[in-house]
Amino acid sequence: MEWLWQILLGLGTVTHIWAGDELLNVCMKAKHHKREPGPEDQLYEECGPWKDNACCTFNTSWEAHLDVSLLYSFSLLHCGLMMPDCQKHFIQAVCFHECSPNLGPWIQPVGLSGQGERILDAPLCREDCEQWWADCHTSYTCQSNWHGSWDWSRGKSRCPARAPCHPFPHYFPTPADLCEKIWSNSFKASPERRASGRCLQKWFEPAQGNPNVAVARLFARSAPSRERSCILVAFSLSLPFFS
Repeated sequence: MEWLWQILLGLGTVTHIWAGDELLNVCMKAKHHKREPGPEDQLYEECGPWKDNACCTFNTSWEAHLDVSLLYSFSLLHCGLMMPDCQKHFIQAVCFHECSPNLGPWIQPVGLSGQGERILDAPLCREDCEQWWADCHTSYTCQSNWHGSWDWSRGKSRCPARAPCHPFPHYFPTPADLCEKIWSNSFKASPERRASGRCLQKWFEPAQGNPNVAVARLFARSAPSRERSCILVAFSLSLPFFS
């Protein structure tokens, strides 16, 4: 296996490219994202804070607010009516995911094709997770990972068989569980508070400016480049063929 170690050493040398500015002010390669961030004349309601520099269009921002989103055909009403305060958090989270140009340090490739990307472990501020969890206490869901299996037989997400609806705390005992499990670790529950400048806010007051710009810059200093991440993912997936 000495040859394998030589490949690893070579990758370490060739791909030792650190991200810097390439992870700042970027959009994911994803279904509804623009190629590059830029201003929009208008974004709908909860997506409004990103109007001056967005990865989403007005149509995407409007679709993010529907009970059954046209973006992914996902129904927030899969266990009946969701409380308005709880639903608002999910709309804000979708706006954050679709519109923010400040997620570069946490963008990862999906699979070997290089045609798609996602975010992984983006650190949400402690207050964001705690308030989201508190406001969803009396709403219902039927599973903890919303990237999991659903019944799509009627064109939208419905609870699978033997997946009973329970209040959110049944599936998410803590705020960290909600933030981290809901979308396959797209978010990470940070112990840091908003004032620390070391965590991301999924929503902010536009008049106060976007606090996530500085947070992305801080984390980009130590993040590997997007190209390096893609190479390492491809290599790790190929390791079973060499064993």
